Amino acid sequence: MPLKSLSLSLQFGPIDHAASHRAALPRHSVTRWIRHALERDAEITVRVVDATEGQALNRDYRHKDYATNVLTFDYSLAPVVSADLVLCAPVVAREAQEQGKSLQAHYAHLLVHGALHAQGWDHETGKKDAQAMEARETRILARLGFDDPYAG
Repeated sequence: MPLKSLSLSLQFGPIDHAASHRAALPRHSVTRWIRHALERDAEITVRVVDATEGQALNRDYRHKDYATNVLTFDYSLAPVVSADLVLCAPVVAREAQEQGKSLQAHYAHLLVHGALHAQGWDHETGKKDAQAMEARETRILARLGFDDPYAG
């Protein structure tokens, strides 16, 4: 099946250690990772933020007062997926280190995860849904050359 088209806006807020995050997120790689997760054409903005912005967004939109790794704001599913994916750089970096993964591998996983959420996939609606979403992520990441993000 041919890959779907993607209109991508990649944004970096003011973050510490910006060079390492930018190096882990070259535009062509971000585009490739997200396109592999798409079931339909999409317009997606990816924004990499600091903990302050990440916490504010999570608090204001999910009523959870902490910075999380990825937030998905989905605006439409059809005919074109329209969404914003917000990645919190310090959380992603900490998790990658804790999980023994490269920063790039963890970003790839979170972008695939967020892209699936933008298309209606959900892991918080039950164990069966969580298993289906995790299996889909694992298959996509394997095609991209990344290890199973849930192994270990």
